[in-house]
Amino acid sequence: MKKELEQAVEASDINAVLEQIGLGARLDSPNRHGQTALMIAAQHGDTELVRLLIEHAVDLNVTAKYGLSALMLAVVHNHAEVVQQLCDAGAALTITGTGAPGFSGLTALDLAERAGRSQISAIIRSASGRH
Repeated sequence: MKKELEQAVEASDINAVLEQIGLGARLDSPNRHGQTALMIAAQHGDTELVRLLIEHAVDLNVTAKYGLSALMLAVVHNHAEVVQQLCDAGAALTITGTGAPGFSGLTALDLAERAGRSQISAIIRSASGRH
């Protein structure tokens, strides 16, 4: 990921992200940690930026360290609204984490249930009925 795009996403600067999109930024390119713009926005709970990225048809199911997707990062960081956005957009619910204890073999729903996040668990269960 280009430094300018990463900085714009990290700063939640919608206008700067739009500028980078206009300049042809590759939104699914990973940063040095293997995370895409969507993953960073989901982790931060940035609903506006997540919406913008979904509207620009980013890949919802890229995984990075420990096999975590944007949906899983939103679960881990307790961002229910972002979880809802990603589920509504069709994010895969069956991706499982890898490697690290606490993530290995677990889906977003498993992570939510282990953390006692009943609202997020309900969102994912509802989405699994639609997918």
